[in-house]
Amino acid sequence: MIIGPSFEEMLHPAKIDPTVRARAQKALKETPLDPINLYNITWRDAQDKVFHVVLPHSLTGIDAEIVVLYAQHFPTGSHKVGAAYSVLVEKELFGEVDPAINTLVWPSTGNYGIGGAWVGGRMGCRSIVVLPEGMSRERFERIKGYGGEVIKTFGSESNVKEIYDKTKELREGDPNIRILNQFEVMGNYRFHYHVTGGTLVELAAELQDKGIGSGRIDAFVSAMGSAGTIAAGDRLKQAFPGHLIVGLEPIQCPTLYNNGYGSHDIQGIGDKHVTWIHNVNNMDAMMCIDDMECKKGLQLLTEEQAKQTLIERYHVEPQMVEIMGHAFGISSVCNILGAIKTAKAFGLGKGSVIATIATDGIDRYHSVMDDMRKVYGTLDEAAAVGRVEGVFHAAATDWVQFGTHEARTRWHNLKYYTWVEQQGKTVQELDAQKSQAWWQEHQERVAEIDKRILAARG
Repeated sequence: MIIGPSFEEMLHPAKIDPTVRARAQKALKETPLDPINLYNITWRDAQDKVFHVVLPHSLTGIDAEIVVLYAQHFPTGSHKVGAAYSVLVEKELFGEVDPAINTLVWPSTGNYGIGGAWVGGRMGCRSIVVLPEGMSRERFERIKGYGGEVIKTFGSESNVKEIYDKTKELREGDPNIRILNQFEVMGNYRFHYHVTGGTLVELAAELQDKGIGSGRIDAFVSAMGSAGTIAAGDRLKQAFPGHLIVGLEPIQCPTLYNNGYGSHDIQGIGDKHVTWIHNVNNMDAMMCIDDMECKKGLQLLTEEQAKQTLIERYHVEPQMVEIMGHAFGISSVCNILGAIKTAKAFGLGKGSVIATIATDGIDRYHSVMDDMRKVYGTLDEAAAVGRVEGVFHAAATDWVQFGTHEARTRWHNLKYYTWVEQQGKTVQELDAQKSQAWWQEHQERVAEIDKRILAARG
């Protein structure tokens, strides 16, 4: 087996053997398909600094600080590669996947499938990615570039049922197929709980040293696709009493918010079901974001005249403008708008720190931005000002549902229809998730899995 880093090494890459880490850093740019790049799955750079920005108040329009971890420098340009690696390495360690025999199937709406194609190829496995035909062109190109095969299913982001149907068909047709379902497998949860959450816990102290915040993260905001990323909030809530976890959905597909359904274009989120790995009973609010507002916001951050307006009129540092222009995608803007709404809904002001994630960058959405320009034209200064004021500053407290006992019960109960009726879980398994002890048991397995990783590496 080809084995990469442990969870602890992904959180603290300084613990990787220095020779191995140096080879990995060199390979990141020179030979990106070399398996040594598995050791680049981390939120930290070669100097152990966390990839993050603290957004300017002139853009957000609020007094609270919004800190964004950005995933552009992961081996595939998205942190989903970490979830894919964690899922696969656990399956191999427990004898559920044999690279010499099994074909891996990665159900996805994009970044997890890209991560699966990359990870599977580096770890010696054949990979098939099943995703909707309506996803961005760049996603399909990345998967094929990493050596993965693609099966396209009907629809767009929210058509996950069709993905499940196709994976079931594949499994029934070949006993050597292994489904690595990001929506169900706890390796995804563990990666974000330990690595993403742990990174943010440590970043809070680093921010305080710079005069930002009081050494804590007050809220974590994340849109849900697989609901892996939002598991970071579970770690933060343990570290910081009173911490708030806020989930986001598209207004066009408000499944948890009001049992809603529909198509939308915030690629990577809003998959029209409640995932198995989502700890809904730990969530403090559910908010909905308009997909068009996200695309309008991304157009502001990526067009040259608009970026110049941010620098000259809103006094945003040029380096900040460049990072946002490259490292943010559609769901990144969704998360930022959700963070702004969170500050307003919970009254978080000066001195408060709200954390969120930029899952991927503009490299996956050039075709989407081309379509935006066809409809809205290229932004001049006046239009750019309109986007700042009308998209970011105007984020309001509509479409907000607080995590009352009644709301959490309903969020939990919605899992029944996918996981018990369709995917073979039992009611007893579902009911067990109501207790935080169930989630803590899965969190504590990180240490056991790390021991197995180190033993397998020899």
